[in-house]
Amino acid sequence: MDAKFISRGQLPEWLRSLAARFAVLAPARAGSSVIYRPVDPEAPPRQPELAVKPTESAKRALFPLSEALLTFVKNQPDGKPGLELRETPPPRPCLVFGLPSCDARGFLVFDPVYAGSGTAGKFQDNYYLRRREQAVLIVKTCPRPLSTCFCNWVGGGPASTEGADVLATELKDGLVLEALTGKGARVLDSALLRPAADEQLTAAAQSRAASEAAMPPPVDISGCARALRGKFDSAGFWQGHSAGCLSCGACTCLCPTCYCFDLSDEERGSRGVRLRSWDSCMLPLFTQETGGHNPRAAKAARLRNRISHKFSFYPDLHPSLPGQDGHIACCGCGRCIRSCPSAVDIRRIVTEALGTAAEGAE
Repeated sequence: MDAKFISRGQLPEWLRSLAARFAVLAPARAGSSVIYRPVDPEAPPRQPELAVKPTESAKRALFPLSEALLTFVKNQPDGKPGLELRETPPPRPCLVFGLPSCDARGFLVFDPVYAGSGTAGKFQDNYYLRRREQAVLIVKTCPRPLSTCFCNWVGGGPASTEGADVLATELKDGLVLEALTGKGARVLDSALLRPAADEQLTAAAQSRAASEAAMPPPVDISGCARALRGKFDSAGFWQGHSAGCLSCGACTCLCPTCYCFDLSDEERGSRGVRLRSWDSCMLPLFTQETGGHNPRAAKAARLRNRISHKFSFYPDLHPSLPGQDGHIACCGCGRCIRSCPSAVDIRRIVTEALGTAAEGAE
């Protein structure tokens, strides 16, 4: 595939030019956080924030926080009740620039769920799939890991190309952009980019190797699905790890692989809209039933469900995908650890389950 180079000074102009064809999202400062902000082709050029890992994941690019699935109008033609449904127009193709590899790998967890593959079911979600098919993901190599990063535990890495269309690697004076797919090659067809020189390709390869070397050695979590199944009925284990949890849901909102949603109909007069909005299994009302019963009223039960889903239930549902015991529904981004107000650490939960299982096997 093609490899191009763009200087740091020309990067904002290139992103603005792409915004004429795509809804472009790029990392930007927002107070003390870094979020994915739309690039306005009419606004003055602005450098994206590439020095700091985004606080949020990029999942809202393809899975909006709240989206209108359809609108409806209640009418009474000829005096008879009627309902007119109108599907919302398709969104513009989206391009996400500068997302870390863990965010791109997160969409690989979404894909089989919303495509109806695996043993989970056969129903497809066309709203997600339409966005996914048109999206272009430009992944940026992470220069150094944070203390909360553990992508190499789950098969990733700071320069992983899984799920990416273009791999961007920072050099001192710009970025080397390497196309990985046909969609990626097409967005690199710009007069603002020039072919990457051999020395730039060499420097980019060295930078990626240094990033990989900076990662702490991965922990072997093979067998975690079995270990967590063995801890399922251990009330003390889950109560201990959930003791400090505030049930705020930050972990699931920031997670690149959490895909739960709720549907609601918002009405005003004879008109209304059906909304799909993010939901969180860590919130107390997530499993509240109409009759008042809540099978996961305790936060220990909710934490058990979240961890078990990522490392045990999901691999069982998608056994044919890459990964030990199936495809683990965690990309190791560490956001749930870094942003948890109570320092709940998903790594500690998994390794302690594995440690206990290993001790029990001796």
